[in-house]
Amino acid sequence: MGSDKGLLKLEAKTWAQTAFDKLAELNFPIVISVNKKQLTDYASVFNATELISDDPSLSIHGPLSGVLSVHLQHPAEDLMILACDKPLMETVLLKELLVQYNHYPTEDAFIFTNEGEPEPLCGIYKGKGLAHILELYKNNQLPKHSMKYMLEHVLTHTVPLPEDKKKCFRNFNAHAELNGL
Repeated sequence: MGSDKGLLKLEAKTWAQTAFDKLAELNFPIVISVNKKQLTDYASVFNATELISDDPSLSIHGPLSGVLSVHLQHPAEDLMILACDKPLMETVLLKELLVQYNHYPTEDAFIFTNEGEPEPLCGIYKGKGLAHILELYKNNQLPKHSMKYMLEHVLTHTVPLPEDKKKCFRNFNAHAELNGL
C-alpha cells in the first residue's frame, strides 16, 4: 500500500478508528496494538492508554507479535482482534464470533473460514490458548510466527463465512483497489 493502512482514511476516519468503533459497539475495553515505529503516529489519533506497543522481549514481527504483546499486558483476558485493514467488516460478524465463544467454552480460538481458509485477523483468542502459544515460543517450539500457524497449536472453532459476508474480509493492498469505497 506504500503507507500505514491503519492511518488511511475512509469517510473521514482512519481505518484503525473504524475498527475501533466497530469493536466499541460490543461494549468491552479496547486497545490498539502497534509496533514501535507506529507509536507516535497513532498517539496523534488515539489516547496513549489505548495503545500497546510490541513487547521488546518478543523477537517476532507482524500480527502474532501484536497479539502476544497485548496478551503479555493482559494475560488473564480473552482477546477479540480485528485487523485495521478490514474496513468493510460488519459488527454482525463480530457478534457471531461472540455467540460461538459463549457456545463452545472448551475451545481456545474462534475464527471464520473463507472457502476453507482461516481468517485469523478477525477472531477471539482465549488467554489460556495464548499462554500456550507464548510458552511454545519461549521454548523455541514455534518455528513459524504466523497467526495461521498458531491456530494449528490451539483448539480452534471455525465458522464458515456466509457467501454474502465475504466482502467484509476484503483486504486492500494497493490504492487502486480502494476505488468505490
